[in-house]
Amino acid sequence: MSTRRQFILQSAVAASSLAFPMIGGAQAKSIKVGVLHPVTGALAYSGQQCREGALMAIEDINKAGGIKSLGGAKFEALLGDAQSQPQAGAAEVEKMNEAGVSAIVGAYASAICLATTQTAAKYNLPHIVDVGVADQIMERGLKNTFRFGPGYRKCAEVAIANLVVLNTVAGKPAKTVMIIHEESLFGTGTANLLARELPGFGYDVKEVIKHANPTRDFNNIVLRMKAVNPDIVIPANYYNEYALLVRTMQQQKVTPKAIYSVLGGAASSYKFVKEFPDAANGIIDCNHWFNPKDKRSAELKKRIEAKGLFFSYEVFMTYTAMRLLADAIERAKSADRAAIIDALEKSTFADHMMPYGATKFVSGQNSGAQPLMTQVVKNDIKVIIPREYREADPVFPLHV
Repeated sequence: MSTRRQFILQSAVAASSLAFPMIGGAQAKSIKVGVLHPVTGALAYSGQQCREGALMAIEDINKAGGIKSLGGAKFEALLGDAQSQPQAGAAEVEKMNEAGVSAIVGAYASAICLATTQTAAKYNLPHIVDVGVADQIMERGLKNTFRFGPGYRKCAEVAIANLVVLNTVAGKPAKTVMIIHEESLFGTGTANLLARELPGFGYDVKEVIKHANPTRDFNNIVLRMKAVNPDIVIPANYYNEYALLVRTMQQQKVTPKAIYSVLGGAASSYKFVKEFPDAANGIIDCNHWFNPKDKRSAELKKRIEAKGLFFSYEVFMTYTAMRLLADAIERAKSADRAAIIDALEKSTFADHMMPYGATKFVSGQNSGAQPLMTQVVKNDIKVIIPREYREADPVFPLHV
């Protein structure tokens, strides 16, 4: 047989095995699941962390016997790269739909999730949002869209309520606020909510400053901060910019009474704490966080660290979102999109390590989802609020 004919024959065999993956002979077909994140571009670090969480969940689901109600059908990941751009994310959804995925988990950033959920809705394709916090994602009434974690309105409400308590207990030393935020849907939406709500609780919002992604230099913003001299600085941005902002503050010796983050991209990140321990010390964050009293979170953290990675919110949020999907398909007893959507709507998923209790979706949003408040203490991240998850007492203000 000629080499060319051999190649064509081998390619055909390979293609047929890809198109019809069989597990252990003639058992159940695999279930194709889209794993869609920005693994290149400005958000690549977070996107890669999300992908890792998704693939670890798929590995665990398949190892535990796959979807038992479908004869042990295994998850097969179709990986997509949203390139840190909403339009690229939407194009990947089109490809995944063509490839016949049963559902999509992703796509990290709010602006990307807004585009990917909209495109998926055209095909009644279930889309579980793993992180994207903008409430606009959920407010369009898309029947295919489900978010397991809290949105930024919920996070802002929790952050403000806890700030009022901490400040009151301390004798109200903090009165003025400056908000620094990234320019996209996530940062702008979070900043707008905070700027609107804080004055009603007696805080004077001195300035709200927007910056581009990426931003390589925060010197001018920090000089402005020096001039304004706010009691509290609230950053809302992605990892790189957050880390650089706080490091620049440290270099310029700007020490507000508190750095109080709402969904701070680096504030509750073990990577940030390890790389810049002095800059991270004492930072408070209201963010996605696991239940520290659940031993499964410690086990997953160990596994992630064994791979040389950091256990960040991207990892555990996407890991849990994939488990939520598996639970829905198990109950649906079907890989059909409409059946999965129906099962998600009726979800009572509680076998997870998040501080949420059983899942209850209202218009696609998990109504029990809540952020936790953490603080960087002695080069570690500890839950300070609420009391039932508390690992350390809050230190507020950090500087008098």
